[in-house]
Amino acid sequence: MTAPLAPTIGVDFGTTNTVVSLTHGDDNARLVRFSIDNRDLFAFRSALSFHSVQGVGGAANERVVEAGPWAIESYLEDPLETRFIQSFKTFAASQAFTETRILNKRYLFEDLLAAFLLRLKEHAAGQLDQLPPRIIVGRPVTFAGSSPNETLALTRYEEAFKRLGFEDIRYAYEPVGAAFFFARQLKQDATVLVADFGGGTSDFSLVRFERDADGTLRSTPLSRSGVGIAGDAFDYRIIDQLVSPELGKGSEYKSFSNALPIPQRYYAAFARWDQLALLRASKDMRDIRALERTALEPEKISALIEVLDGNHGYALYKSVSALKEALSAQTEATFHFHAGSVEIEKTVQRSEFESWINPELTAIETAVGEALDRAGLTEAGVDRVFLTGGSSFVPAVREIFLRRFGAEKIESGGEFESIASGLALIGREADLDLWTMRAS
Repeated sequence: MTAPLAPTIGVDFGTTNTVVSLTHGDDNARLVRFSIDNRDLFAFRSALSFHSVQGVGGAANERVVEAGPWAIESYLEDPLETRFIQSFKTFAASQAFTETRILNKRYLFEDLLAAFLLRLKEHAAGQLDQLPPRIIVGRPVTFAGSSPNETLALTRYEEAFKRLGFEDIRYAYEPVGAAFFFARQLKQDATVLVADFGGGTSDFSLVRFERDADGTLRSTPLSRSGVGIAGDAFDYRIIDQLVSPELGKGSEYKSFSNALPIPQRYYAAFARWDQLALLRASKDMRDIRALERTALEPEKISALIEVLDGNHGYALYKSVSALKEALSAQTEATFHFHAGSVEIEKTVQRSEFESWINPELTAIETAVGEALDRAGLTEAGVDRVFLTGGSSFVPAVREIFLRRFGAEKIESGGEFESIASGLALIGREADLDLWTMRAS
């Protein structure tokens, strides 16, 4: 009699959303769900909020930390007094990010991640009280950032997950997790290309799936590739083109008798979700305030200050997301951002948006080609293509795969659940070392 398989847990800690899946015995992977405001969610927003409240009896201020949709609610209730952080996964492999100070307390990356995971566990309402001994954590093929340090990122992950009590912590590539999820649909042997588009990274994996005579599914990794850009990079282009010029980008300020360009770095930070969370509390904020007095278009700098002081980053995120979604369904849409007295409304053609993100599209297609080359395959050698992740809905992204592989090979689905479910399934593999790695 075959012994029941040990339970496993798969965690897809994503730039935008985090999803957790559990296996029990021989069951399929089941998603952990979260209930809020009569809604049942399994995509838990990768966001944190920090709020200061007066302690009991007039004691020193205490920090209230929230995560996921509860972090958003906390922020919306009191945006001026809440520090809201999203897309913080982008910092994972950055040596430049050493710490941030929130309400006068120092936070390392692993502190942020541990705080997030602990709150996620609490909001799971008992589903994660009995944690299995083994956890499979997803990781991108290439971490986000200009010079990502993979070892540093995994070390930070390790420290955070250990604080939840895990000892057997393994890491698997996110697109491989999605491949295991997709493999359940296969009716015959196939070479599968998985394209996973997250918020911070785009990852690709080629896997060969074959069934034995007894029906057991066997899998062989062929190659992988990735690039540290994805949905957040598309957001950057929208903000940079539509919003930043209205807030002073490209304008000048007076220095003695000279007119000098306002530093681009302010707008580079403003247009990135991970940097925007820190800009309001940085020394650059003092410089921006000073620029208002010498700017040749002071009303634009004033608008920038209002957006930052008013902590309107989440409203900006919603406006950008709405535009992307609209342009995925139609060839023209209106961008509308309203924050205090700042209001920006512009009509955008899909073709304009595609021209803005052309550098990212080129990088994505290059990475697809690298995965094929490393496997020694051409497009003809790929039987199925599985697209997953939010940016797989962007028509220009989808067109890359339609053009190269043909519509008959392409499938999509499980945009939020595929990776976490697949990671949990990987945890039951007999040859676990073939599919996973450790932090060191």
